[in-house]
Amino acid sequence: MRTDVDALLHRLAQQLRPRTEESAETLLRYTRGELSEPWGYDEVADLVAEETAGHVVAFLDLLEHGADAAEAAALHLIAAGFGYVDRSSAHVVAAHQEERDRRLQRRLLLANGAGRRMGTTLDIDRTAQEPADVGADGFADLVTVDLVSSVLDDEDVSPPSTPPSLRRVARRSVPGGDAAELPVRIGRTHGYPADSGPARAPATGTPVLGRAGASGGPAGGDGFHSALFLPLVARGETLDLVQFLRTGSGAPFEDGDLLLAQEIAARAAVSIDNARRYTHERSTALALQRSLLPRHAMEQSAVVTASRYLPSGSRAGVGGDRYDVIPLSGARVALVVGDVVGRGLRAAATMGRLRMAVRAFADIDLMPDELLTHLEDVVIRLQHEEGEEAGETSATCLYAVHDPVSRVCSPASAGHVLPAVATPPDGAGDAPGSRSVEFPEMPIGPPLGLGGLPFETVQFELAGGSLLALFTDGLVQSRARDVVSARELLRDALAQGSPSPDEACDRLVAALVPERAVDDIALLVARTLSLDPGHVAALDLPSDPAAVAGAPRFASDTLTAWGLDALSFTTELIVGELVTNAIRYGRSPIRLRVIRQSTLTCEVSDANSTAPHLRRARTHDEGGRGLLLVAQLAERRGTRHHREGKVVWAEQALPADGLLTLPAT
Repeated sequence: MRTDVDALLHRLAQQLRPRTEESAETLLRYTRGELSEPWGYDEVADLVAEETAGHVVAFLDLLEHGADAAEAAALHLIAAGFGYVDRSSAHVVAAHQEERDRRLQRRLLLANGAGRRMGTTLDIDRTAQEPADVGADGFADLVTVDLVSSVLDDEDVSPPSTPPSLRRVARRSVPGGDAAELPVRIGRTHGYPADSGPARAPATGTPVLGRAGASGGPAGGDGFHSALFLPLVARGETLDLVQFLRTGSGAPFEDGDLLLAQEIAARAAVSIDNARRYTHERSTALALQRSLLPRHAMEQSAVVTASRYLPSGSRAGVGGDRYDVIPLSGARVALVVGDVVGRGLRAAATMGRLRMAVRAFADIDLMPDELLTHLEDVVIRLQHEEGEEAGETSATCLYAVHDPVSRVCSPASAGHVLPAVATPPDGAGDAPGSRSVEFPEMPIGPPLGLGGLPFETVQFELAGGSLLALFTDGLVQSRARDVVSARELLRDALAQGSPSPDEACDRLVAALVPERAVDDIALLVARTLSLDPGHVAALDLPSDPAAVAGAPRFASDTLTAWGLDALSFTTELIVGELVTNAIRYGRSPIRLRVIRQSTLTCEVSDANSTAPHLRRARTHDEGGRGLLLVAQLAERRGTRHHREGKVVWAEQALPADGLLTLPAT
């Protein structure tokens, strides 16, 4: 009897095994495939119990050999059933944990990828596209980004209760997916109904999980059964709306997806706000800087100029590079190039303050080294006013004065790169490649704001028609090449042919400026002019009051030779007063010089450095009215100092028929 029962149990076990293994595998596949539905352990247990009970009933029907055999078979099958339940439950739990870990890992990778891929640029359009690219990479079938129109227009953001006007700035769908086309294209301004999910999200500042057919569900196209609408809020302002949409082929969004979408939206909001603020500050700084730079090339009797200002394309922002052309007395001109350390609005504002200071010091005709010394005091004063230490507000400056009469150029540098000088060849011809390009040897003082070391002015003669190129370090400093190589490229660009200043600027930019410069560039090219000796008349005077009478007569004869008799009377009065002051208060040598250029200039120089000053003469005073008379007759007047003394000058406007046409060289 026992042998029959054992044989029966063995036969039953052979029949049970295949079916049990098949059921366990089927249950495991079902569990893994349906976890996205709201399945729980109770449903799994019911399925296992039903499967096991069916096997038990089937096996008990086979037992026809008595009570002992039935009891043994039942116990055996019950043990097998519990074993089946245990194995199936273990498979189900393992499958659930595996699927859960896989989803958590995928979400973690997507979140980490969002951190790496978003905020990589400060371009607002590119930054808005980044969350769309991230969301369409295994998370949603279609992602759109709409910016609030007032944000793009730099206006106040609409109140949250008001449905904002949106402008679509980014869109991305899964490649090859079945996402429906949306009616709103990139660049279009649009809005949503007030009761829809896309309108409620930015209005309330909270995310909305939408389902097809539900209030606030997916909007904008067919085929979307699930959507996430998230407002992008940064620093208390609602900047835009991002939508994540899924089609019928994918599982609907759940709470875990909402948490991931919120993390993506938070990163995107900060990145877009940074890009918006950077763009606004850069535009403001660039507008401020351009407003402070010379807008048009002024007609000068000393030089013909051309300039370029190229802001950098880097995220560092606009710098404080500047250039300027300042007319001086005696037909001279000052050429200025400088750079303020730092970026943004602060650097642009500092540049403007220094530009005004340079013009003020140039107006009193300081020597280049003296001007830089006074400018250094201004920078140090700015440091004290802003509570900074030495060097935090710093700048470089190159200030050069060109005299078309003597053809002498007098530059001084405060930490600035040296200029380049292209000298024309001897003779009348300008063959291609015949120009000699050199960088004049001159001492470079420390940058402004460091204090300590002095500045020094050098002088060298420039032939008429020479090119003088002044630039900031962004032109010659690059990651792709060293300064020596850049100088050679600059030399080649200036040496070819006889370019105009404007053509020279174009050549230098083409040869030296990369496609995306990392630093601002200010470039000023001047072609020097020589004033014809026939337009300058000079007379040396003894330190004798008797010589006063001859000076006005010399000036009158000179004006007659130039065809400017209409100015003789006022010129005689001006020259008489200037010469009288020089003889009475100055020291020899005394010299009178009359210059005809765009204006008529009368200059009297002497060896005394004390400058005369205008004062109000009382009724019974015998003197003190000469400079007042000069101030009334002249359009401009002033005093400039040099190493050997001073020059007192006065300018008068020429009549229309007496204007001087300058030569081309």
